[in-house]
Parts: sequence; structure tokens; C-alpha cells
Amino acid sequence: MWRRFLTKKCMSTSRAVGWWDHVGPAPKDPITSVTEAFLADTSPHKINLGVGAYRDDEGKPVVLQCVRNAEAEIAGTDFLESVSTAVSSNLVEESVKLVYGKNTDVVREGRFAGVQALSGTGACRLFAEFQRRLYPESAMYLPDPTWSNHHNIWRDAQVSQNTFRYYRPESRGLHFSALMDDVKNAPDRSFFLFHPCAHNPTGVDPTEEQWKEISYKCKEKNHFPFFDMAYQGFASGDLDKDAKAIRIFLEDGHLVGCAQSFAKNMGLYGHRVGCLGVLCADSKQAIAVKSQLQQIVRAMYSSPPVHGILLVSTILNDQDLKALWQEEVKVMADRIIRMRATLRQSLEKLDSPLNWEHITNQVGMFCFSGLSPEQVDELAKEYHVYMTHDGRISMAGVTTSNVNYLAKAIHEITKSSREA
Repeated sequence: MWRRFLTKKCMSTSRAVGWWDHVGPAPKDPITSVTEAFLADTSPHKINLGVGAYRDDEGKPVVLQCVRNAEAEIAGTDFLESVSTAVSSNLVEESVKLVYGKNTDVVREGRFAGVQALSGTGACRLFAEFQRRLYPESAMYLPDPTWSNHHNIWRDAQVSQNTFRYYRPESRGLHFSALMDDVKNAPDRSFFLFHPCAHNPTGVDPTEEQWKEISYKCKEKNHFPFFDMAYQGFASGDLDKDAKAIRIFLEDGHLVGCAQSFAKNMGLYGHRVGCLGVLCADSKQAIAVKSQLQQIVRAMYSSPPVHGILLVSTILNDQDLKALWQEEVKVMADRIIRMRATLRQSLEKLDSPLNWEHITNQVGMFCFSGLSPEQVDELAKEYHVYMTHDGRISMAGVTTSNVNYLAKAIHEITKSSREA
């Protein structure tokens, strides 16, 4: 009795130890840490060039009119239950049409296995898990550089990673010959991840002819191409044009995978709406692959949120809303293209000794500026301009009111350099 009393007393006066004492803080994400530093800065001149989500010319998030109209249409819908199978299937089918084209045999023949995903990140994570289960010995080849989270996704899925050369710092452009060598020298039947448009972080895309050569070499080696399409529409303002790379692979007879996100091109970042599609040899194979994807989804999160799916599905199924969306995508893309031109002109007007052609040669949301980590730190410290350490500029953060200030800041830290 006395021993039991003492045991209880000791337990009440001492904390439980041992379970998490060995856990340290995780490294900060390179993108979210930029936002944290920006928010802590009290300067009225501060600029956030880290976030890859669209902002208008006042630097504010945008709710597209097509989304507002879709919101009115679904008002009163019962959101307490999971989204219906019909709505889910329709979302997947309409998403696939954006990738492959609405008139393609892929859609008519049902040769795709598709599932809703938690935006593009979730779609990539689902495919990484699918790859691990079906091809546990195969690595994923990622472009160097690529979106930093790609490495986290395939690492956490316990899929080994390799890289293939992509960007050439000396030219601020594509290292095409090295890319082709790496595709050629990879073991047959390897997995390769490509950005079909608006490459993140470099803004450097292959030309149509280069895509054809990449496709041919991948077919020759029997590689599996997986496309992460997070920015469809942001490279050119044209949804079909931005899907051209995937359609080249389709025409060459590839089976492909594709992660899609509506976070950026519909301004639905907080809704996490995406799709994972895997093109199969026939409808029977597609049924089997889809069942495997659904099993993975069931164990991960069971079903995605309903509201965003209804918004996207409503827009894609209403011809007027879809047309309005396409117009608004072009408006967003055109603003980014305009800011690229203005930033380059502003730097050139300052008599910068450096060549800034890459600002307008690159496309999409991001500009790979060529600034060194030390110069990035100096921009933040002296001029309150924040971007990731690799010098990636989110062009959506550049506005009419801050572009001249940004140009002057960049000029001041690079005017004594031979290379930016």
C-alpha cells in the first residue's frame, strides 16, 4: 500500500521522459521561411518575391470572376457528405481533357486512370507511392534544379532519386545537350519527371522541337514520363499551348502520368484541388490502375474536401464559365509577361553592365535571376526584398508600383559584378 502511494507520488511530480527527447526542429522550408521573414519586416518598401501564387498589380490575391460565378451556382449545396462519384469522375474527365485535348481518343476510349488529389503536391505524392508499390527498385529522375518539394515527396515515399541536368547557369537557359545525354544514359525503363510548361524554379522551357527530341529519346529508352503541371496557362496564356509537351509524348505513343493543380490557374490555392492521371494501354488496364490509386487514397486521406471540387467541376462543365476562366488565365499570364518586360527595361535604363535578356526569355511564374545567395541576403537586409536563396523571383510579386524600386535594388547589388 505504501509502495503504491510512493509510486503515484513520484509519477505526479515528475514529467514523462524519453519519448520525444531525441526530436529536434525540422529544417525550415526554403519557401515558407521567405514569407516568415517578409511578414516580420516592418519596412513599408518590403517586397515578397517568394510565393508562387498569383497576385494582382496591387500585390493582392485574386478571386477570379469565374470562381465567384461558380460559387453562386453551388450555393446551398450540402457540403456535409463526401462528393458524389459522378462529380468526382466528371472532374477527373474534364481535367484530363485539359491535358490531352477534348477530342483525343484517350478520353473517348477511357484509357486513363484518374483520381482527385490534394492539389499538385498531393497528386505527386500519390504517384510516388504508386511508383514505390509497383516499381520498388526504380528511381525517379528529377531535373536539376526542380521544385524543392519534389525531393521531399519522393524521399518520404521511399523512392530513390537521381537527377538529370537541366539548367545551364552560364546561359541562364536550358542545358539541352546534357539533358539528352542523361536521358540516354539512364537505365532503360526509368522514371523521369518533367515540367511541361513554366518550369519551377527556372522559368526555362524546352522548345517544341526539343520536346520532340526528348520524347523520341524517352521512347527509345522506354522511360516513363511523369509530368507535374502546376502552371498550365501561365507560360503563354493559352491552356492548349501550355499542354503541347504532353501532347507530343501522346502522339509518340507514350504512356504518361500527370499531376495537375488548379491552385494557381484558378486562384484556388487554399482549396487544394488537383488531379492525378495515368494513361494506360487500354480501358481494362485503366480500371486496374485506378483501383490501386483509390486504395492509396483511402489509406492516406480517404476523400478530399468537397467545396473546391464543386467549384472546379462547375467551371469546367459550363461553357460560358470555362471561356471566362480561359480569358482570366490570359489576363494573369499577360500581366506577368508585362512585368518581365518592365523589370528588364528598368534594369537596362539604369545602365546595368549585365545582360538581363533571360528575364524575358524565361516564362511563367518564376524568373531564375542568377543572383547569388549572398546577393539575395543583401537584398533582404538592405532593401527589404525577399526571395528564395537560389535567386528565384516570383514574378507575380512584381507590380507597377514596386518594379522600379526592385530594379534599383538589384542594380545596386550587382553593378560591381560581371555576372548576376
